[in-house]
Amino acid sequence: MKIGIDISQIVYGTGVSVYTQNLIENLRKIDKKNEYLLFGGSLRQKEELQKFGAKVFSFPPTLADFVWNRLHVLPIENFLGAIDVFHSSDWTQPSTKAAKVTTIHDFGFLKYPEVAHPKIKAVMERRFKWIKKEVDLIIAVSQATKKDIMEILNIPEEKIRVIYEAVSEDVNQIKDQKIIKKIKSKYHIRGNYLLSVATLEPRKNLKRIIKAFDFLKKKDLSLIIVGKSGWDEEISQLGLKNKDQRIIFTGYISHEDKLALYSGATCFVFPSLYEGFGLPILEAMKCGCPVVTSNLSSMPEVAGKAGILVDPLDVKNIAEGINQAIKDKQELINKGFEQVKKFSWEKTARETLKVYKEALLLTNVRNEEVFKRK
Repeated sequence: MKIGIDISQIVYGTGVSVYTQNLIENLRKIDKKNEYLLFGGSLRQKEELQKFGAKVFSFPPTLADFVWNRLHVLPIENFLGAIDVFHSSDWTQPSTKAAKVTTIHDFGFLKYPEVAHPKIKAVMERRFKWIKKEVDLIIAVSQATKKDIMEILNIPEEKIRVIYEAVSEDVNQIKDQKIIKKIKSKYHIRGNYLLSVATLEPRKNLKRIIKAFDFLKKKDLSLIIVGKSGWDEEISQLGLKNKDQRIIFTGYISHEDKLALYSGATCFVFPSLYEGFGLPILEAMKCGCPVVTSNLSSMPEVAGKAGILVDPLDVKNIAEGINQAIKDKQELINKGFEQVKKFSWEKTARETLKVYKEALLLTNVRNEEVFKRK
């Protein structure tokens, strides 16, 4: 098979980026038989995409949306040549004659429109229109996402395959306290701290995290919020400005620094309003950090019995969950190490390859039926 994959989202430092990079790396490891043709559109980050051996074109996201989601013209074969299967990414749904596979990560922009960026909502709605009409098989990253696909898009269950994500191999606990101390000093962190890693956007529930932190009234504890803004607004415009000097917004930080902060944290707090999967949960667990997360959408699937589940709308319950995690820290750390072992990018790649083969078979059968009717 010749398999085309859109990797445009790989450069944005999001959960979708992590998914895309690990998927293609592991597909290449396990599959030496088929040919992978990678495609990427970007104006500013061409070199980053080229590192993965992708054909890169000067397609900014807005133009890609216009051509493929609005007009739905210019088949992907114009860029990749003839292919058997095309796996679309998280932003656009190009036209193609190949068997069509796509991954749907979440429906946060539809389930919580009041906390979704209007531009992203509009783009995704256009993309989903073509997914419903044309795609052969859909990969859902959790059972919760599968349920949403069926309920929101009214797509039959037989077209959906659940394939979990996993933790990158370079995510590991840092045990050297000198390194942790150095990184804490870099971000002006003193003593023990709670950690939240999330894009600064309303869906991540950061306002309630801050309120829960205030509710705890622990003067010997800080709250560290790591992540770049998901909107164009500044922190103050998101309503997250806080005069408490124990609350530190680091902004975007390097992967290495994040691992050190995970490894040194008293507790990881992730009561998101909605997640398609929730990779930070597994990242924290692999770094030996106890986890407090939401009791809804995909988060119970990911955390299993290794995390403290709380109502993300209840500030008091979030605070209680944090206290419980601090109390049961070592037990949660041990359970977390075991929970992470259930997820593997190699397994993700093998199951995805099966989907490619299945989609191609479905397409061939359909084409044969059309030929016979003629």
